[in-house]
Amino acid sequence: MKAIVIREFGGVEKLLYEEIETPSPGPGQVLVRIRASGINHLDHDLREGVSGIDVAMPHVLGVEGVGEIAELGAGVSGPAVGSRVAIHFAQGDPLSDMWLSGLDGVDFTHGRIGADRWGTYAEYCVAEATSIIPLPDALDYETAAASVIGLGTAWHMTVSLGDVKADKTVLVNAAGSVVGSCAIQVAKLHGARVIATAGSDAKLDMAKEIGADEVINYTSQSIREEVARMTNKRGVDLVIESVGGDVLAQSIDAVALNGRLITCGAHGGETVPINIIELFRKHMMVHGSHLAGRREIMHVLGLAAAGRLKPIIHKVFPLAEVQAAARKTAERDVFGKMVLIP
Repeated sequence: MKAIVIREFGGVEKLLYEEIETPSPGPGQVLVRIRASGINHLDHDLREGVSGIDVAMPHVLGVEGVGEIAELGAGVSGPAVGSRVAIHFAQGDPLSDMWLSGLDGVDFTHGRIGADRWGTYAEYCVAEATSIIPLPDALDYETAAASVIGLGTAWHMTVSLGDVKADKTVLVNAAGSVVGSCAIQVAKLHGARVIATAGSDAKLDMAKEIGADEVINYTSQSIREEVARMTNKRGVDLVIESVGGDVLAQSIDAVALNGRLITCGAHGGETVPINIIELFRKHMMVHGSHLAGRREIMHVLGLAAAGRLKPIIHKVFPLAEVQAAARKTAERDVFGKMVLIP
């Protein structure tokens, strides 16, 4: 099969388009023929060796993929060969403590697709049968590949953890990111008022097109000052945060009494000084978010199939052109999602 292989850490030139042996599913596993693979910033970090996840070389990248069941391993009775499916990043175990606690989205008992086991930047991928999520018939593969992590994570952060409501004001940072562009839509679906931030006016214009009510350019404006102005000094009820650094620090200042800040990224700075007194006097919550669970992902896939949510697809690349896509990721020259097609 054709696949994108890295044999050492480094820049985009380390992404090699190669012919390698097609893997076979073991007991409890399935072989998925990949029809589309979503590109995520984690792929960039894994390639550069800065993800904090152990990666054994050679490695096939790709943490998000959709396609159809090609083969069943021993002991697997379903889904049937030919079924249209998505693969969950978290390769869990239904009998694990995390899964039984309702946290299957962060159960890595059997590893993580594209991280510590081979991923979806390939024509085929082996996954645990328990990690498979059915795709709605009306959802095309490209949209599905752009939805699993983006819409799933945005829903988990905004709804499951953020408790968004129609009378709430939501601050969405990094509006041009996969999660940010999805979170704007999720918040608007629930009737919330959305203030979006980004580092360029072009991205803010696009944020308005997908539903943002007001915008802030955090490279030239103060988040705390602009939020105070826009909310009559009240602050926002919820922050969807994926930047870190000073953006996170200012966002904490922008949270209203009894508000929440949900974070899933920190490429703008991983270590941030926090005034703990401000946290408890505001009675505010700061909560980390990793991944959505399978039920949440199935729900957003259904909403996408019905046209109620629409992941923004920046560009679709052939698998062989992965280096060009990776350069755009490194340069942050993207609004929404990029997708690879084998």
